[in-house]
Amino acid sequence: MADPLAQVIELLRPRAVFSKGISGAGRWGVRYSQFGQPGFCAVIEGRCRLAVDGEDLVNLEEGDFVLLPATPAFTMSSMEAAVPIHINPKTAPAPTEEVRHGRPDGPPDVRLFGGYFVFDSPDSALLVSLLPAMIYVRGIRRLSVLVGLVGEEASQGGVGRDLILARLVEVLLIEALRAIQGKDAPPGLLCGLADARVGVALRQIHADAKRSWTVADLAGEAGMSRSAFFGRFTRKVGLRPMEYLLAWRMAIAKTLLRSDAITLDEVARRVGYGSASTFSIAFNRHVGQPPGRYARRAPISL
Repeated sequence: MADPLAQVIELLRPRAVFSKGISGAGRWGVRYSQFGQPGFCAVIEGRCRLAVDGEDLVNLEEGDFVLLPATPAFTMSSMEAAVPIHINPKTAPAPTEEVRHGRPDGPPDVRLFGGYFVFDSPDSALLVSLLPAMIYVRGIRRLSVLVGLVGEEASQGGVGRDLILARLVEVLLIEALRAIQGKDAPPGLLCGLADARVGVALRQIHADAKRSWTVADLAGEAGMSRSAFFGRFTRKVGLRPMEYLLAWRMAIAKTLLRSDAITLDEVARRVGYGSASTFSIAFNRHVGQPPGRYARRAPISL
């Protein structure tokens, strides 16, 4: 059976861009403007506070990991309240060494490693919308180890650096999402996968996206009546079943169209359409341009 979580990460095509060490001592605070790109940090030692807009305040401790798939505005500070310094990550120059907050000398009270990456997928907004706004994982050493490996590789310039970083970030994302799956996740992919009935339907969609699914078919796979399944799927995933199926098919189609090694007929077949013309009409309606034009403008996938 297909793993929807792994497939979504694969389609997001994460690429590491920047990472750095962060430390703080004494009383300090920083307020970051909304960034939009996915950001992450792991606490190496000590404690600090994190207040992400729209989320509950959390006290971060050694071994904790935070992933923000779209990085809204947030404040990070010492355990003691402080007036934060405002930083715009879009305009601030990237530091070349560890960032220090608060008292500049002496041992730090907290050490973190953080950074950001980008999603190269043309459907990143859709896929990110299916993930929680803040992913907070406590005390899983594997994540700290992975973050450390990202940092080591990012600081080197060896052969294959970008490929290794891409793979490390993929594993990091999967580990983080797997760690919180089923833990009161908001509506989205994780919430749907954690549901015993909806999860079955999602896995069927991902295992065979080209099948002519109906709501009744998916309800049967989930062992539910059509109406009960429709309501449950919509509440858990945040999209109606056929909306999700269409969105997933078009995400696959966009990725296929980025390659010049596949015909339009084959793209149509792989996402469940009987002809290129039928697929083209659906694609144009969903994306706002015909697949041929999209393929010509999209960068070629390597």
